[in-house]
Amino acid sequence: MTTLTLSAGKTSILPRRGGFFGRLSDVFWRHPKLLLFLMLTPPLLWLGIIYIGSLIALLLQSFFSIDDFSGLVNYEFTLSTYAQLLSPTNFDIIIRTVMMAALVTLASALIGFPIAYYAARYAQGKWKALFYLGVMLPLWSSYLVKVYAWKLILAKEGILTWIFEKLSLSWLLDGILNLPVVGGNSLSVSYLGTFIVFVYIWLPYMILPTQAALERVPGNLIEASADLGANPGQTFRTVLLPLALPGIVAGSIFTFSLTLGDYIIPQIIGSSRLFIGQAVYAQQGTAGNVPLAAAFSVVPIVIMALYLWLAKKQGAFDAL
Repeated sequence: MTTLTLSAGKTSILPRRGGFFGRLSDVFWRHPKLLLFLMLTPPLLWLGIIYIGSLIALLLQSFFSIDDFSGLVNYEFTLSTYAQLLSPTNFDIIIRTVMMAALVTLASALIGFPIAYYAARYAQGKWKALFYLGVMLPLWSSYLVKVYAWKLILAKEGILTWIFEKLSLSWLLDGILNLPVVGGNSLSVSYLGTFIVFVYIWLPYMILPTQAALERVPGNLIEASADLGANPGQTFRTVLLPLALPGIVAGSIFTFSLTLGDYIIPQIIGSSRLFIGQAVYAQQGTAGNVPLAAAFSVVPIVIMALYLWLAKKQGAFDAL
């Protein structure tokens, strides 16, 4: 084979390519680490400066305080802003948000698991395509359109009230609305309505990871469990659920964290009592109390960090 001699005394099978892009390609071919560096630098800068940098700035803001007299930020290190989170009003906001996020996550898991199991074990061909279409279709529409559509559905003059009337079940709806904790003038201004919309919006994020985890469960394990005398309940507890747990945990991360930080759904559908996202918006935009808004923003970060640590400690990520 004929080789070409380079000026440095080395040989190459192919000649140097002409033009700027040709020379640049040769440089990248001879120095692959340079190409890797140039490819990784923009996303790392974005992650380091825009994302991590903003989180650090947020954390620093939470250690400042607001001057009650002038309304200006006092740039002196203090923990008094975090102490304000323990006041009855602010602490109620945190507890209310965490409880709602936990209930939404639990309901999403209970509703999503049977759907994901059917899609993973039984759906084939066009039925599996129909499953993906049904799960993904709500994600293709606008977030605000879905929320306002539910506002109309849950309103006192909405279609849900009309259905209850046609079924002669108005007494049941009235009884639900009269409940002291979840009720209200209508479902559109109640905790129950907020809960329903949260579950609807975030349910696909629970179904898809759970379905992916269930598809990785070998069918012969379930058959072997039955051959060894296990009933369906024992098979579910000892075989299916542990192997599907990574997918459920992955889905719960989405549903729990997204519910913790959302402020649009509680603002449009729900009572006048605030959630963490609304508190951050109110303190930042209306009250101008940036340190307290930053302290509220740190709460979901800490909660999710603890949740991920506990999940990892229980081995939920081992099979991911």
